[in-house]
Amino acid sequence: MSFAAPWFLLALLLVPAAAAVYVWWERRRSRGAQPWASPALMPSVAPGAPRWHRHVGPAVYALAAVALIVALARPEHDVEVPVEQASVMLVTDRSGSMRSTDLKPTRMDAVKTAASSFLDQVPDEIRVGALAFNNKTRLLASPTTDRDRVKRALNTLTGAGSTATGDGLGAALAILRPQGLRGPQTPAAIVLLSDGKNVRGRDPVRLARRAGRLGVRIFTIALGTDQGTLTSRNADGTTKTELVPPDRVAMKQIADASGGTTSDAPTAEALEAVYEKLGSAVAKEPGKDQLTSAPVGVALVLLVVGAGLALRLTGRIV
Repeated sequence: MSFAAPWFLLALLLVPAAAAVYVWWERRRSRGAQPWASPALMPSVAPGAPRWHRHVGPAVYALAAVALIVALARPEHDVEVPVEQASVMLVTDRSGSMRSTDLKPTRMDAVKTAASSFLDQVPDEIRVGALAFNNKTRLLASPTTDRDRVKRALNTLTGAGSTATGDGLGAALAILRPQGLRGPQTPAAIVLLSDGKNVRGRDPVRLARRAGRLGVRIFTIALGTDQGTLTSRNADGTTKTELVPPDRVAMKQIADASGGTTSDAPTAEALEAVYEKLGSAVAKEPGKDQLTSAPVGVALVLLVVGAGLALRLTGRIV
């Protein structure tokens, strides 16, 4: 929990100060009454309730004051706020390692199936675009509410080439924030899926930090298993097999730098589950929900209770 106006909490210092003044006043009043009657005669001169009774009302009023001061500070907590007219870019790795068969039938085929589920989960008012990258970047579809168009574009993907993750992120960010900080800041997010290590092009973590400054969160998915392999043919006709594990550390760094989250998808089923989860997550942005009504309600209850107790115990409300 945090406070929108925390400087009001300084007023809490007045509560112990008021308590000290109250104690001083009570002692002064007690000393002032002593010359007028001996202690033995005081019960006869001023009969009444036990002395502690008269302190109940002021004590409850002090608690009510604390509650009201907390309300003035406007307590709030983090929530996920639904947004409308947001744009999401699906940025998909299409390098040669996407031909690996550790996800059946291949990593690329698993992506196409899972992306279709993602598009079905995203609210209708959210615009979704698609972009693919290897050593080059290719725009598949600009942000649109036409889900079928995006699905058809993703279905054309094949795996080839090396990996330039930063270039893909840079192209997506240019689409979502063409005017940088000068333009209107409509809600936006990037869903980045990659199965390999960035080997060329721009620094993806630096671009992720810039995305965060522009209000664009990046949700990353590390695709595949550490045992994933890719078989290719050499120029002399021989074949070679190499491991193509996902770079989970880099994917986490990218997500953290932008304020997004990262996920691991070692199977086709896991990838589909991640996409389905992100389908609703990207339609929300972090926000604040104020809790002012709670301390105000507590203060009102305390004021009523304090007045009732004081009236019952001392015959006065103060």
